[in-house]
Amino acid sequence: MDSIRKLRMAPIRTEHDLLQDVKLEQLLKTQDDIWRVFRVMSEFVEGFQTLSKLGPCVTIFGSARTKPGSKYYEMATSVAREFVRNGYGIISGGGPGIMEAANKGAKEAGGASVGINIDLPFEQSANPYIDKDKLITFRHFYVRKVMFVKYAQAFVVMPGGFGTLDELFESITLVQTKKVTPFPIILMGKEYWEGMLDWIKSTMRAEGTISKGDLDLFSITNDPKTAAKIVTDFYKSVRHAPNF
Repeated sequence: MDSIRKLRMAPIRTEHDLLQDVKLEQLLKTQDDIWRVFRVMSEFVEGFQTLSKLGPCVTIFGSARTKPGSKYYEMATSVAREFVRNGYGIISGGGPGIMEAANKGAKEAGGASVGINIDLPFEQSANPYIDKDKLITFRHFYVRKVMFVKYAQAFVVMPGGFGTLDELFESITLVQTKKVTPFPIILMGKEYWEGMLDWIKSTMRAEGTISKGDLDLFSITNDPKTAAKIVTDFYKSVRHAPNF
């Protein structure tokens, strides 16, 4: 009898009530999105405040999995040192592997050593060669990408995986489409990149999906001194400034 009495007392939900429930759920989701906007904004503000104080810098990309003492680890350390000798600080993704090697070279040469880290469930903890006041850890990849592009006077791209390729082709696309001020993009490690470049020439250029001049948007070398000279020669006629 009690259960029957409770059923009789329960309010009858109308179609209007159900519609109000849907609207309330949508409102709560919208509020979550609005707070997400503020979290993203806070990351941009932190990045701008920290990186706008830097002088000219070069960003070095590459695999987080490259081991200390390996050929490309040592190459990244050497190229970072060479850029510091030519008056540039070094920006890396802040993690291990090539990123660590780049920060190590900058530190050893007495230059600014910057880490733009990303919060990941694996692979990515900050390396010990970053200046303590120049380490930023982001939650969102797209905010981190903006910082790399805005404050780097050049990109040096060492051997790496999908993340490295993402940065490489995005930077080429931004220059190609004139969405940023042109800046030098340098591939290092000829034997690593030659297969990809052969495919770009034999397939993409042959099919007309890129222009012949697009291949001039980047350079390739094994020599740290040559990489530094490409950048210093470029800025003999162009003023150092943020890229957008």
